[in-house]
Amino acid sequence: MTEQTGLKATLQQDLTAAMRAQDKVRAGTLRMTLSAVTTEEVAGKQARELSDDEVLRVITKEAKKRREAAEAYTGANRPELAAQEEAELEVLEAYLPAQLSDEELDQLARAAVSETGATDMRGMGGVMKVLQPRVAGRAEGGRVAAAVRQALGA
Repeated sequence: MTEQTGLKATLQQDLTAAMRAQDKVRAGTLRMTLSAVTTEEVAGKQARELSDDEVLRVITKEAKKRREAAEAYTGANRPELAAQEEAELEVLEAYLPAQLSDEELDQLARAAVSETGATDMRGMGGVMKVLQPRVAGRAEGGRVAAAVRQALGA
């Protein structure tokens, strides 16, 4: 066994601390997240160790699931279930980089549009290709696409 460093090791240490503190929400959320990381590691043809960026992507995906579930529960008038999802989301957000504000995202989108020279929606793919690495983990894809559409004037 190798000594682990990085985000996955941090998650495991935090899980142990949450279990000792009997913090059921935090422990359950971290357990599910580590399970998703492990699933991602064994997906594909060969098992592998995920890099910190890949672990961050898994955490981002898990946070998005919680956010969408909370919205669905709120819409279905189930505030107790929505509160549970929001509590889990709060735990996950502690591991994510700070989210970009709408103004910062719009500014990055406009810069990417001018850099690629796109003038209409046909150029959106090229703009997204340039912009995605710059916002990685700091904004959801839907927000990024909306900012690009706005920058393209669509």
